[in-house]
Amino acid sequence: MPDLRPLVRHQLMWPVLALVVLLVVNVIATPSFFSIRMQDGHLYGSLVDILRNGAPVLLVALGMTLVIATRGIDLSVGAIAAIAGAVACTSIAGSSQESATGTAIVAMSTALAVCVLLGLWNGFLVSVLGIQPIIATLVLMTAGRGLAMLITDGQITTVNNPAFRRLGAGFVATLPVAIIVALVVLGITAVLTRRTALGMLIEAVGINPGAARLAGVRSRTIIWTVYVFAAFCAGIAGLMIASNTSAADANNAGLFIELDAILAVVIGGTSLAGGRFSLTGTLVGALFIQTLATTIPTIGIPAETNYLFKAVAVIVVCLLQSPQARAALAVTRRPAAAPVKAGVA
Repeated sequence: MPDLRPLVRHQLMWPVLALVVLLVVNVIATPSFFSIRMQDGHLYGSLVDILRNGAPVLLVALGMTLVIATRGIDLSVGAIAAIAGAVACTSIAGSSQESATGTAIVAMSTALAVCVLLGLWNGFLVSVLGIQPIIATLVLMTAGRGLAMLITDGQITTVNNPAFRRLGAGFVATLPVAIIVALVVLGITAVLTRRTALGMLIEAVGINPGAARLAGVRSRTIIWTVYVFAAFCAGIAGLMIASNTSAADANNAGLFIELDAILAVVIGGTSLAGGRFSLTGTLVGALFIQTLATTIPTIGIPAETNYLFKAVAVIVVCLLQSPQARAALAVTRRPAAAPVKAGVA
């Protein structure tokens, strides 16, 4: 019989198992959950919806993974996503050629450029001024949402641009564009962090920043880079969210997405203490979060308790990943030792 202990000890074992359990629950509640149909040359189905709706969470979680790997945190990604949508929609709505493809390209490029500047700001506060990441990004989390409302004048800005809408609701080769974009960003991130020295440098900074600096690693540049990347990913996610509805809602766009991203990273096995990270784990965590959001209404849980149910499910998965919890389970499964008989003198 093969030894399953290495499989059980793998950090992705419990997240993958939890994801499978959610999928089984959905199949029991909705027997047609796995069915995928072709309509007008496009793929539709519950699984396709999970992947498409989970694309923004995955994008934000990718940036968050690298930030957390350097012992940081970025609470501003939700506000940055709202700013990206606000800048793009306001630019398109104010153009004389609102429906032109060039207008959409310029608007999205401008929005991403603004997001990169916001990432530079976060990186400057953390790496240069030495402000704690949770405080530095909390500033932009609060001010950024207000900036998004200022850009849109506190109104929901709607646009009519087919090229812009294609990012969040379009299809390429039967697949939603959002899925393709998220997978491309995931692939590029994996290549840069696992096929070059960048991933090792990020882990070195996260494990011991002082030792990494003494070894010649430019820790300040590394930290600055990951915050810029996180903001860039958040900007793409914000454009997806705005594109899906062809509108910018500064109040609700990207709301709590930073929490979903942090949960996805933690569920995927990346430690909040910094150091080693797992992009595959982040992918599994993002799928778990989005599948959980789909499961809650499917099994009839009231909408007012969905956050509580989500928190309980996440806590259970995190406990199963805890070394202390695994050790406790191992002790309870271990058979009691037989009493030793005293020898006769």
